[in-house]
Amino acid sequence: MIHKANTMNLLYTALKKIGLFSFKSYQLLLLNKKFLVGLVLVLSVIAIAIISPLIVPYNPIEFNISKRFQPPSTTHWFGTDNYGRDILSRVLMGAPITLLLGISSVAITLAISVPFGLFTGFWGGRIDEVLMRVNDTFIAIPSLFMALLLISMRSTLELYLKIPTTWWFDPYPVIVIGVTMIPRATRVIRSATIGLKNEEYVHACKARGETASYIVFREILPNIWSTIIVEGGIRIAYAIIMGSTLAFLGLGASPPAPAWGLMIYEAKAYLYLSPWSLIFPSLALSLMIVSFNCFGDGLRDILDPRSRRSILVE
Repeated sequence: MIHKANTMNLLYTALKKIGLFSFKSYQLLLLNKKFLVGLVLVLSVIAIAIISPLIVPYNPIEFNISKRFQPPSTTHWFGTDNYGRDILSRVLMGAPITLLLGISSVAITLAISVPFGLFTGFWGGRIDEVLMRVNDTFIAIPSLFMALLLISMRSTLELYLKIPTTWWFDPYPVIVIGVTMIPRATRVIRSATIGLKNEEYVHACKARGETASYIVFREILPNIWSTIIVEGGIRIAYAIIMGSTLAFLGLGASPPAPAWGLMIYEAKAYLYLSPWSLIFPSLALSLMIVSFNCFGDGLRDILDPRSRRSILVE
């Protein structure tokens, strides 16, 4: 008999199985310095992204030609750019744009790669072989090259599908980045599924006559949540890098959006005249990437049994 459970019960079961409610898990959280640093940085970045529209001192897109290229001062803490726009205001408003790009891209990736990886890993056979060979073909293509290819198809796609955009956010690069990360994420989820499908509790479910969907979503999925969480945390940093790269190449966010990659691209032409225009968005971008990298690596160390033992020994 298939027992129906609501989403909260399923999530609680998954978190309990990966040990997030045990005293040892809290002990590991406190002992892992990399995770603590990453957690503090990620929470700080999220807090800044939330409150940035309320604390920006100037309009981030308003031109003021009479104040262009002003160095950092008490009036403009990060100086001004080639259009006289306050760089601090633009860096602050770039935080929610960059964070939204990273989280949305990973959400698209996991929404497709998790069920796809579960399906291929659990059923196996010829279908798995064919699908994985196709998947490996896409993995062999450099991610940036695939992203550029998908970006170049935008005008053709918009003949059939209109993608709504705003002056500060363009969802098309988000979709592109999410799609380019699917093959590698699928491979990770599939490997985790294969490692669990021959466990005794899975064989017990089959002996009881449980359906494949019950086994996959009630037995295997809760036990690979740790893999999914770690993969998502690491992929956010990768998505931010990819989004900034596309913006730097002029294929992501469009002016006058205060996207950090676009700010770096615009500032490189005035590097010797106004180095602060490039330094501050670069520092903000680096901080956000390091934050999610530390957070993801710390989670991996905590949720990996082998890393748990090494942390406790230290």
